[in-house]
Amino acid sequence: MTDASAQPGPEPANAPGPGLREPGSDEPSLDGAGLGGTPPSEAALAEAGLRLDVDGAVATVTLDRPERRNAMTFAMWRGLAAIGRSLPDAVRVVVLKGAGPSFSAGIDLTQFSENGFPDGADTEATDRFIAELQDAYTWLRRPEIVTIAAVHGHAIGGGFQLALACDLRVIADDTAFCMKEPALGLVPDLTGTKPLVEAVGLPRALELCLTARTVHAEEAARLGLAETLVPRGALDGAVADLVAALLAVDAGAAVATKRLLRQATANTLEQQCAAERREQIGRFRALFAAR
Repeated sequence: MTDASAQPGPEPANAPGPGLREPGSDEPSLDGAGLGGTPPSEAALAEAGLRLDVDGAVATVTLDRPERRNAMTFAMWRGLAAIGRSLPDAVRVVVLKGAGPSFSAGIDLTQFSENGFPDGADTEATDRFIAELQDAYTWLRRPEIVTIAAVHGHAIGGGFQLALACDLRVIADDTAFCMKEPALGLVPDLTGTKPLVEAVGLPRALELCLTARTVHAEEAARLGLAETLVPRGALDGAVADLVAALLAVDAGAAVATKRLLRQATANTLEQQCAAERREQIGRFRALFAAR
């Protein structure tokens, strides 16, 4: 979760407050949005600091609080989860990006207000609370879509983890990643630990988290935190080229291949061979049925 508000830097370690906060009158209600395929309204997303643009097979999700460097709120997380639940079936590629100077500075520090965060005393309630936030991230790994993080500027804490939740990362040369949570006495809890370890290995992941240091663009690409590094002015073009290349591949084959690759690290060789056979049988059936 972490934030650097307007200027990334040291933050209070005593931030978590007691109790759990429900959406207030000043926060858009997105709890039911997206259920059953009903998309959240444009107004509700805007109030949550989000923008969704769907153009055929491509959905672009923009974190749209540039005046706060796209610092994340509970409403924004609920909005992201609602987008994931209601994404049209025709969408094959999702691009996440940030408006203004940063991808995301992490959690908005105003969320660390009284009754903003659980104190952990109620284990089940706290577990549900964190799981709800994680819903904003987990849908990005679905095999039906390929997700791209188009990153520029700061991507801190929850923002860094949002980029890690995506399948691919295209970053600008002004990108600065930071996993700030341990410096605040917290842990990264927005699904980021697994992809971080998978990308850079356990020793480097430990070093990055436990020092909470900033990783700039060139090092990030070298460590495997990005597939493509481009000048800031070339970011949109590089993302567009990648989207076009992804859409040129057969949709069914893309889904089956992502499903295979996602399970590969957890499978034994025998299990993965069996999974490959199952997926290929499905592809044979689909191809011959189309004749």
